[in-house]
Amino acid sequence: MNAKKHIAKLILEDGTVFTGYSFAHYGNTNGEVVFNTGMVGYPETLTDPSYRGQILVCTYPLIGNYGIPDNERTNGVYKNFESESIHIRALIISDYSTEYSHWSATRSLGDWLQENKIPGIYGIDTRMLTRKLRDKGTMLGKVIIDENPDVDFEDPNMTDLVSEVSIKKPVEYKAGKKKVVLVDCGTKNNIIQAFLGRNISIKRVPYNYDFACESCDGILLSNGPGDPKINKKTIENARKAMEKNTPILGICLGSQILALAAGADTYKLKYGHRGHNQPCNEMGTKRCYITSQNHGYAVNADTLAEDWRQWFVNDNDGTNEGLFHISKPFFAAQFHPEASPGPDDTEFIFDIFVRALK
Repeated sequence: MNAKKHIAKLILEDGTVFTGYSFAHYGNTNGEVVFNTGMVGYPETLTDPSYRGQILVCTYPLIGNYGIPDNERTNGVYKNFESESIHIRALIISDYSTEYSHWSATRSLGDWLQENKIPGIYGIDTRMLTRKLRDKGTMLGKVIIDENPDVDFEDPNMTDLVSEVSIKKPVEYKAGKKKVVLVDCGTKNNIIQAFLGRNISIKRVPYNYDFACESCDGILLSNGPGDPKINKKTIENARKAMEKNTPILGICLGSQILALAAGADTYKLKYGHRGHNQPCNEMGTKRCYITSQNHGYAVNADTLAEDWRQWFVNDNDGTNEGLFHISKPFFAAQFHPEASPGPDDTEFIFDIFVRALK
């Protein structure tokens, strides 16, 4: 394999160096190094805008074995991808499957990354790397291919990542009579499909759009990348929408934005939750759901006002995974009820929100 001739290095901010081989784009990059525990779903994961600015480490050892599917669209958006492009800055894996096999595959993972100019490294001890990230927390890193000129470390969370992934002007998706305004902070395509499949029309608007003044039946604050506190305009508009008692659902970053709009606080997790097997307990019940997640920040439940309650709590570390208002139609889930990839056990959250629409 020719890619083995190209030595590739992942260098962490503490000076640790992991050496492997390039199997994709021959270019340097930098970002925040995070890990994902999912066994499958790399086409959806790599196109999730919430990964903007991050170097992704896959803990599952064999990646690429089923290739990349075609570019089929449904309702105007990609069916097999969660956005229009790849958002990670680099992919780090243990073993790359050079020969892929799947009835829907049209190209290899390496070719797809190469098309999008995304570096990829295989041959790295991802178990050791993941344990280091768990012990020390997420780190800044950089990828160097061959002896190309060095690049500096860069913290993507210090930039306005949402502005990079949000659409620039409104787009409408027609279905039924009821309409939800989807505030695009980096939305996944399957969130759009979840509403269209329930016969709800969508008006997708930019993150800084004045959605509080929009005539609609409900508002959805989408997932997205980075520090939620940077999104001051979105938080302000969410606060104005809450004053009108418009039904609101927040997902992932949207959950954090809704909490901030309600006066609560958020904080950065040590290494985040990224994978498809995160157990979440529903408060007040004995139900535990397996959820799909991708977030590096969380809501501080201790700062919630008296009229707010925790809805879900992570069974692994006790962090907040959802909240709701006790008397008004405001809901939020930190995980992804639309899955894609991962289990769709919590898709009922969309049904609860639809029943709350005006």
